[in-house]
Amino acid sequence: MLQEALAKRKFLVIGRVGMDLSPDPANTRTRDAETMMVAMGGSSANIAAGLYKFGCDASLVTCVSDDAIGWYCETQLDQYGVDRRYVKRVRGEYRTSLAVYETRVDDHQSVIYRNNAADFQMSLEDVEAVDYSAFGALITAGTVFAAEPSRSATFRAFELAKAAGLPIIFDVDYRPYSWPSPDVAADVLSRAGAMSDIIVGNDEEFGFMAGDADKGLGKARDLAQNSAQIVVYKMGPLGAITFADGAEIKTGIYPVEAVKPTGAGDSFMAGFLAGLSEGRPLKDAILRGSACASIVVSKPGCAPAMPNAAQLEEFLKTHPGPTEA
Repeated sequence: MLQEALAKRKFLVIGRVGMDLSPDPANTRTRDAETMMVAMGGSSANIAAGLYKFGCDASLVTCVSDDAIGWYCETQLDQYGVDRRYVKRVRGEYRTSLAVYETRVDDHQSVIYRNNAADFQMSLEDVEAVDYSAFGALITAGTVFAAEPSRSATFRAFELAKAAGLPIIFDVDYRPYSWPSPDVAADVLSRAGAMSDIIVGNDEEFGFMAGDADKGLGKARDLAQNSAQIVVYKMGPLGAITFADGAEIKTGIYPVEAVKPTGAGDSFMAGFLAGLSEGRPLKDAILRGSACASIVVSKPGCAPAMPNAAQLEEFLKTHPGPTEA
């Protein structure tokens, strides 16, 4: 049963960790930067860190380069409480991802270095070494499927997780620059979605999977009817529609003054899953995820900006939202 699995509060997270650089102070353009804020990044690592802040256990499966950037990421994972026993160092020309993004909304610039990405070197052997019985659920984001051997390794992890009774939680997280072609991405992400129990994506991502921007909502509804137990269809400032048990739940957002557009999806996932793991009603868990997203975009950094339970409760207590869906 999904709720029983999530109640274990032990998550296996597959995907990248990286280094984030952002010009400091906020609103500084990269081209004008003299100093940079440095922080841990990478969608999967951010989710894992967010879950730990809510009292969950999170273990990361990925590869990092055997150099100063990879070692930095290992240290950051330790500081955020993320178990890295399944994080492997790789040598050669492979490099840990580096993101340079601005803490500004207007004319926001993000540059992500993914050439010869170390995390794409995750292999079948790496995922087969995991003790899946120690976890309650598996989480991943679409980036892991963009290249081999990571793609095949992650599909193998899905198989092993299912065999161990773990639900699969999938953040579509489509990033065109990582993929060889849109056709390959649509096929692979659709395969991953069909194997997943919880799917989270935005309207553009579901539209992409459906092959037509206007058919995204239908794609999300179809996945909920035929394979997934919960599908969250995010619509930015318009809130979200969640499909589960034949029902459609509409939720709003918590408006804030954003200082950047990055990190919202990762924080939403952490807050949403933490809420479900605590046994909260589905609508409540979605709104908590939405509040987490708002908190993160209102502060510099991604992993550093993710709230803990006390910070989330204070935000919910003082914010007049959410908006009506």
